[in-house]
Amino acid sequence: MPLAGIGGLSEHRQSLRQHFVFLLQRLQVAGQLAADLGGNGIGLGLQIRHIKPLQEARRSRIAAMELHADLNQRAVLDSNALDWTPSPLAGVERRLLDRRGGEVARATSIVRYAPGSCFERHTHGGGEEILVLEGTFSDEHGDYGAGTYLRNPVGSSHVPFSAGGCTILVKLQQMHPSDQQPLVIDTTQSVWLPGLVSGLEVLPLHAYGSEHVALVRWAPGTMFQPHGHPGGEEILVLTGVFQDEHGTYSAGSWLRNPPASVHRPWSDAGCTIWVKTGHLPATQGPDG
Repeated sequence: MPLAGIGGLSEHRQSLRQHFVFLLQRLQVAGQLAADLGGNGIGLGLQIRHIKPLQEARRSRIAAMELHADLNQRAVLDSNALDWTPSPLAGVERRLLDRRGGEVARATSIVRYAPGSCFERHTHGGGEEILVLEGTFSDEHGDYGAGTYLRNPVGSSHVPFSAGGCTILVKLQQMHPSDQQPLVIDTTQSVWLPGLVSGLEVLPLHAYGSEHVALVRWAPGTMFQPHGHPGGEEILVLTGVFQDEHGTYSAGSWLRNPPASVHRPWSDAGCTIWVKTGHLPATQGPDG
């Protein structure tokens, strides 16, 4: 295809994405106006599927809470067994893993967007980290399929949505303020590196100061040596079954091992995990 044709196709996709965001934002405004007027949007000539009335949205906001908020304590959850909690906007639900604060909080969650859902524009005062688990997540900057890893630095803002629906891992308010590198990595197209032991492969995603993030793939029967985590460790099991001397963790399990913890991990059946180390209780910058 001629280069001019490629450029035209890219501009057309960007125009469609911007138009979709515009329509969803207008529906949000219309839905809130209809709620304030005591209606359902029909009088405005609209059929609003995923726009929650303003009063209900206010009821869905999370009150200040502490959930697994003591970062010096080990936490283990089967995320698949957790209830979905409504967000302030219809069609967006959350499974809460850890949280300290109210609707704006230091938080780790599994978030599910129904098809056609859109979240309002918001700014990330403490940054945002995302791993797309299923479907396609989008914002005005692009579309991100399953396996995409994103980092939106402190102070960034966007309008996230999903045309076809998606499920994502989200970490909020946990970035070092000087870590200002935006990232978009398609892990399905990335090169895996040999790990420290036979049967282990690593896909590095990010490193800043004490913090390191990666995907780690374990062949069946792989065992790692005992080791410690001075800055803690966090794991989400993506596929297979992960193990250590403390337990067995199937896909969907979320673990947080506190600072100075020690374990000896292995996998009899094989697995792939998302793992983050050196960020507890907070990431230390390159200069300490």
